[in-house]
Amino acid sequence: MSNGMKIKKEKVLFIAFLSVLSCVFLHFFKGFLGLDKFTLCILRYFVISIFILYAILKKDLTTWILLSIIIGIELGLDQPKIAIELRFLSQIFLRLIKTIIAPILFSTLVVGIASHSNIKQLGSMGWKSLLYFEIVTTLALFIGLIAINLSKAGVGIVIPEGIKNQQLPKVESRSWQDTILHVFPENFTKSIYHGDVLPIVVFSVIFGISMVFLDEKKRRPLLLFAESLSEIMFKFTKIIMYFAPIGVGSAIAYTVGHMGMDILYNLLQLLFTLYIALFIFLIVVLYPILLWIKVPLRGFVKALTKPVSLAFATTSSESALPLLMENLEKLGVPRKIIAFVIPTGYSFNLDGTTLYLSLATVFVAQASGIPLSFSKQIFIGLTLILTSKGVAGVPRASLVILLATVATFGLPTWPILAIIGIDELMDMARTTVNVIGNGLASCVIARTEGELDEKKMLDYSDK
Repeated sequence: MSNGMKIKKEKVLFIAFLSVLSCVFLHFFKGFLGLDKFTLCILRYFVISIFILYAILKKDLTTWILLSIIIGIELGLDQPKIAIELRFLSQIFLRLIKTIIAPILFSTLVVGIASHSNIKQLGSMGWKSLLYFEIVTTLALFIGLIAINLSKAGVGIVIPEGIKNQQLPKVESRSWQDTILHVFPENFTKSIYHGDVLPIVVFSVIFGISMVFLDEKKRRPLLLFAESLSEIMFKFTKIIMYFAPIGVGSAIAYTVGHMGMDILYNLLQLLFTLYIALFIFLIVVLYPILLWIKVPLRGFVKALTKPVSLAFATTSSESALPLLMENLEKLGVPRKIIAFVIPTGYSFNLDGTTLYLSLATVFVAQASGIPLSFSKQIFIGLTLILTSKGVAGVPRASLVILLATVATFGLPTWPILAIIGIDELMDMARTTVNVIGNGLASCVIARTEGELDEKKMLDYSDK
């Protein structure tokens, strides 16, 4: 029964793929073939109906999100007035996302710091890990900023006056002293109310560090509370994501209804920019590090292939964790180093996520027509290095961080509604790089500590 259903799904997907190609071909040559708008509209509805059938058979959230994008584009083209009226559905989705920003940042940062209090005891391994994490994520940040400034994927989007009036908030000009002062929390509750990310991060980091100095008996209850809050908010996120097809569909419909099809070109440009930037990061940053620590490329690829495939498919680094740790031990990395570096790296070494967030934030500014100096972009990026900690285990949690960062720096949120449409495809790439980066980090620390098993590594590579 299951095999028959699988074959049926593949057949429907194949038919849908051929239908899309045919539809695109007929649209390109509609003048030559003499097709009118009504015929093309019927053709598009036929393709959509096939995708609906596939989504019913697939019963997968990602499939429904992709379907909602197609329906949203069609609605925006055929019924722009109705599409614009449906904007409130996407606003509901954004409001639900905003509710989890403060608790998820607080809980993940506290857990990430307080649960690894052995950083202090492990001494050199601790500071080497943190130093390596920050250097590599900073390089990822700069590659993301350079890539988006070169591609200018967000430039050229025409913003309707209605959106400008409703979305762009008035931001008071601040001196550099005011900007630094704003980083430090005056009142934690006030920061949560206003959605100020930086004060929340600073409070959470200091709170987590303070817990490290408590004895186990006093620290444990607070750590359990933070862990429980973190798990609850991740489940909360998953529940919200079930509303994502409606929110995304209405957002795309509103965007296309207001601005036409041009924005889809910019989104594809953004997607290609991210993939190229991540590939450059792998070749220019991670590969030289692999050569420096003298780990055979064949063995490293062998150890990472299955965990990376799992992370790519599920868009969650956490799903690859058990297999990643097992394979790294086979590669010759001691278990004690893996047990420390990998969980810590999942909170502090998110190379792909940092690159994506820096790139996406500048895209939002470009789409909105708001100029950002490179120094301002670097400041935003450094903020993202802090705020992105702890999101590796949750699919599409980067959306939460992006939304919070955009709000903090006075940028409008409407471009994010468009980004959501391709977020799944972007999440696959950034999660893959996160897993590769953490696998390499454990090898680096093992090498610098002189505990990388050369014989075991060569034997594993030659098998």
